[in-house]
Amino acid sequence: MLAPAQYHSLVREAFRTQGNPDTAQGQMAYMRNQFEFFGLKMPQWMGITKGIHAEHGIPEGADLKTLVRRCFEDEHREMHYFGLETLQKALKKQPPECIDFLEELICTRSWWDTVDWINKLVGLHFRRYPDLIRPVTERWMASGNFWLQRVCLIFQLTYKDKTDRDLLFEYVRRVADSKEFFLQKGAGWALRQYAKTNPDAVLDFVLNTRLAPLTRREALKNVART
Repeated sequence: MLAPAQYHSLVREAFRTQGNPDTAQGQMAYMRNQFEFFGLKMPQWMGITKGIHAEHGIPEGADLKTLVRRCFEDEHREMHYFGLETLQKALKKQPPECIDFLEELICTRSWWDTVDWINKLVGLHFRRYPDLIRPVTERWMASGNFWLQRVCLIFQLTYKDKTDRDLLFEYVRRVADSKEFFLQKGAGWALRQYAKTNPDAVLDFVLNTRLAPLTRREALKNVART
């Protein structure tokens, strides 16, 4: 297995040599010039990633965290994606305390694309360790970090009938006064998704709760009102 520094360098060089500067300009503009890009579209960097994983394997333990951190220290967004894809491949082997590492990544070079991806990993991790849900999300809700709060709203997107309805509604109420777009949108997204499982509960909640107009619109997109 390559050392994390060698692994990072190998990935970076593969991405650099196959990137397209013209594509990169459009990607940077789309992301409001917050990140550099090599100019690789998703099928390209995913293909390179799969090949590297097949040849060099997935690091474990401390080496995995070191590699992912090195990827997130890189200025290029594709490297952040590589780090998350690598962590995702190893997620089932991670102990409960991996939630602290996921929290660290949520707060690192934060924007919707990586935060929503990490949210998926959080949701999977919470399924394995449900006792973590309440203490961790309570801490995140109290943190004042709206990216962590967004994850508290949307980590149950795939839970369907396993959704903790009371927890979801409670957290939506807590951010109801927020002017932050990503919280308003996230709350609406979470409610809209849960409405596929329990439309009556969502409709009743929305009609009897003071919510931002954006949240309300998003929540009721697929709910029939009589």
